[in-house]
Amino acid sequence: MGHKKTWEKLLSAERLGAGKAPGTPERTAFQQDYDRIVFTSAFRRLKDKTQVFPLSKSDYVRTRLTHSLEASCVGRSLGAVVGREIIARHGLKDVESGDFGAIVAAACLAHDIGNPPFGHAGEDAIREWFRHSGLLERHDFTPAQKADFEKYEGNAQGFRIVSRLQSPANPGGLQLSSAVLATFTKYPRPSAVDGELDGKSGKKFGFFQHDAENFARVARSTGLIERIPGTAWRRHPLAFLVEVADDTCYLIVDLEDAARLGFVPYRDAECLLADLAGNTINGGRLERLHDPKERLEYLRAKAIGRLLEGAAAVFLENEAAILDGSFDEELLARSPVHVPLQAVLKLAKETIYTARPALEIETAGFEVLGALLQLFANAVEARAGFARFTTRERMLLKLLPPQFLGHGGEPDADPYVRLLQVADFVAGMTDSYAVDMYRKLKGFDLPT
Repeated sequence: MGHKKTWEKLLSAERLGAGKAPGTPERTAFQQDYDRIVFTSAFRRLKDKTQVFPLSKSDYVRTRLTHSLEASCVGRSLGAVVGREIIARHGLKDVESGDFGAIVAAACLAHDIGNPPFGHAGEDAIREWFRHSGLLERHDFTPAQKADFEKYEGNAQGFRIVSRLQSPANPGGLQLSSAVLATFTKYPRPSAVDGELDGKSGKKFGFFQHDAENFARVARSTGLIERIPGTAWRRHPLAFLVEVADDTCYLIVDLEDAARLGFVPYRDAECLLADLAGNTINGGRLERLHDPKERLEYLRAKAIGRLLEGAAAVFLENEAAILDGSFDEELLARSPVHVPLQAVLKLAKETIYTARPALEIETAGFEVLGALLQLFANAVEARAGFARFTTRERMLLKLLPPQFLGHGGEPDADPYVRLLQVADFVAGMTDSYAVDMYRKLKGFDLPT
């Protein structure tokens, strides 16, 4: 298949569970996808989910919601720049650079939608609880089903949310286009495969066993390259751009947040951003800015611009290798800004991600999520006949919303689905809701 045909397939507007998306010139299928994500309850809940500084009292600091919006803006610009060149190279018809931008923007908008409370510590807490709960040994799970819990992954939860849990009455959930769903999936593989998969896209997993057939449909629709027939695939090329937008926003913007909160001196943050921005800085403009916050905002914008320029160049230089699946690393690792970016990452690891407030709340997250999983998993298991069904379990079951139960308001008969739905419930909570429910169920706070 020539590159032109490959790209036409990769830009598939076929909706998961609903056939081809019509769209209009004024509002394309990919713009509709963006809007559908914006209006979901899962997206709204990102306003109260940890970015770096959990449950921050500052009204300035970013949340997952603002991070996702910023990443979508960066992704739209990057997608459009790359798209313009791809269209010119291969003479693509009936497609515009804005379509590339809209696909990447929608995927960026949803990229954190599956994150549990308390950031990456929340993922660790869920994994840890399932590994030590004893529940997985009780049932005859396949190795892949067991790995879904033991290696629990927010990326897979995100695919589950947009393709099943939101608008659950529809086959395919939100029924997003295959191009957006494939671009969203940075790790197009299940949790368990024979042997290790090399490359960046093999490091984590992107869908649970319960959702494997949905992803296989997306892969077929967009013509993704198979790594393991019917099981694991190479990335959609535009997923590399989502990764750049995410990394650019969280590294540069986290640095800005850390300076505003006093964890990093303004001078240090300025120097790092100036190194990233390089010769794109207008010296006269910078000299006229005396407020350190304004100087930082100016340098941040310039740094992001240079990162995008470098990433687009690497993508276009390696287009053939990206399309045939032989390129599988971060675009920014091949970029001229790689060295100054590593300096930002080093500072982030040493001073930002280990800041005392972040560590305190993340540690508390282990206690909160572990306790909630214990309470609700025990309740559904007891109802299914695997423990004594006491009055307490009966009450807990009533607190579990109907969408996290099987037909008739009873726990699902399949133990894998039953426990996955408990994880759905807990992972979908905001930080504050999880803390509030924990305190009430443990008797620290009583409802008034």
